[in-house]
Amino acid sequence: MTWRWRYENANGGEVTDRPLPREVFPSQADAESWLGENWRDLLDSGVEQVALLEEDRVEYAGMSLRPE
Repeated sequence: MTWRWRYENANGGEVTDRPLPREVFPSQADAESWLGENWRDLLDSGVEQVALLEEDRVEYAGMSLRPE
């Protein structure tokens, strides 16, 4: 099984119109650690929220990258 992030705009649509990292991770923990280190760069690149996918199954979605 592999894990990956889907990058989304504020409306939940997938961001595909710019080059973004397309990392694949062996575990959920690895994916979450990577996001913890890279969320600011993603936000600066126009990503507003993310969804975590295991293969094609959505683990969770709509997670904002904006600080509360």
